[in-house]
Amino acid sequence: MTTTTPPAATRQPPPYGITPTRILRSEWHKLRSLRSTWITLTTAAALVLGVGLIMGGTYTSGGGDSDVDIVVLTLYGSLLGHLCVIVLGILVTAGEYATGMIRSSLTAVPTRLPVLWAKAAVFTATVLTVMSTTALITFGAAQLFLHDTDQAASLTDPGVLRALAGNAVGITLLSLIALGLGSLLRSVPGAIGAFIGGVMILPEVLGMLPYETVERALVHFPTQAAGALGSATPIPGTAAPGPALLALCLWAAATLAAAALSLRHRDA
Repeated sequence: MTTTTPPAATRQPPPYGITPTRILRSEWHKLRSLRSTWITLTTAAALVLGVGLIMGGTYTSGGGDSDVDIVVLTLYGSLLGHLCVIVLGILVTAGEYATGMIRSSLTAVPTRLPVLWAKAAVFTATVLTVMSTTALITFGAAQLFLHDTDQAASLTDPGVLRALAGNAVGITLLSLIALGLGSLLRSVPGAIGAFIGGVMILPEVLGMLPYETVERALVHFPTQAAGALGSATPIPGTAAPGPALLALCLWAAATLAAAALSLRHRDA
C-alpha cells in the first residue's frame, strides 16, 4: 500500500502554536489566579475609598483644606493605595524569578520578549480598570458628604474628569515602572528598594540642592509627574498635565526597555 502526501495548500497547521493572543491569555490566567493579585488590588481600592470617605465625612467649609483641589482632596488615599499596586507590579515579574516559574514561561516562548510585553499589557489593563473605577466611585461617594460644602463638585466641572482619569493613569504608569524594575533586577526586595530609593526618595534629596536646573528637572520625575496628573487645577511648581503624562510614559518606556534588554541577553 502506498501513501500520498497531501499538497502543501491542503496541509493543516499544527493545532497549537505560540501566538500573541495565547501569550496574553496565559499571562492573564497567571495574574488572575494569584491571590496576591486580588488582595493587593482590593487593599489599594479600599484605601483610596476609605480615605476618601473620611476626608468627605470630616470636611467642613472654610477649614484648613478649603483651598485643596477637590480631586486631590477626594483621592488623598491614592498616596497609600498606589504603594500596594507598585508591590503587585514587582511581584508580577520578580515573583516569577523567585519561584522559578520564569523558566517555564521562557521555555514555552523562546523568543522571550513577548512574555514581558504580555505581562505589561495585561497588568496595565487590569490596574487601569480597577483604579479608574475606584476613582469614580470614591469621588461620587465623597460628594455625598461634600454636596453642601464649598468643595461640592460634579464630574462635569472643568478638569474634574480629566484629573480622575489622570490619577488612575498616573498610578498605572508608576506601577508599570515597578513591573519593569522587577524584571530588570529579578528580586522582589531589590526592586522594592530600588523603587523606594530611586523613584520616591531620590527626588526629595535632589530637591534640597539649590540649583534651578535641578528644580526644573524634578517636576518631570515619576512621582511628581503622577501628582500633576491627578489635580483638576494647576499645582504651583509642577508640570502641566501634557508634559507630565509624556514624562511619565517615557520613564515607563525606558524602564521596560532596560528590562527587555536584560531579558534578551541574560540567562533566566
